[in-house]
Amino acid sequence: MARIYKEQCKLCRREGTKLFLKGEKCYSPKCPVAKRPYAPGIHGLSRRRMPSDYGLALREKQKAKRIYGILEKQFRNYFKKADRKEGITGEILLQLLEMRLDNVLFKSGLAHSLREARQLVSHNMFEVNGKKVNIPSYQLKIGDKIEVAESDKKKTFFENLKENPIQKEPVSWLKAEPKNLKTEVLGIPKREEIDIKVSEQLIVELYSK
Repeated sequence: MARIYKEQCKLCRREGTKLFLKGEKCYSPKCPVAKRPYAPGIHGLSRRRMPSDYGLALREKQKAKRIYGILEKQFRNYFKKADRKEGITGEILLQLLEMRLDNVLFKSGLAHSLREARQLVSHNMFEVNGKKVNIPSYQLKIGDKIEVAESDKKKTFFENLKENPIQKEPVSWLKAEPKNLKTEVLGIPKREEIDIKVSEQLIVELYSK
């Protein structure tokens, strides 16, 4: 499985916005984006200039990749898949990314961050429709039921999760039950239900050139 080794907070500072890659830290006063709202490095402050159209589109693509924690080749494959489907390519691209198993676990409050969700899945701790799945990018469908594997429910992490559920905004297309360590996919999210601040149209234009 590919990994992004760069320090997470630097990725947020480079994009100039919170990407919520560090879980609870992103909501606290310790968040480096709030303290230093400029790109990392000794030239961070001097890089503030008007980007070109290409530069704007590139930043939107990089932002989306970093939010979902995937690398270039995989992201491009998602775009190709979205481009082959009927409908608005940019919206379909975001829907494919939202329906990843690791993202659904994070949105359901079964992990503090996307990175943590990916690690839990890789360690074979979740079942989809009764079968264990250890692929974070596993594409979920409407009606899929996700639950912590019976053999892992007594582990300290999940015991703590039941006692102190992660506070998350309800997601209309998911039936999240963090206290019961499970969630269900009720539908495919519409663009207005996807709460990431990314201009997907710029990403489509970038890859279409």
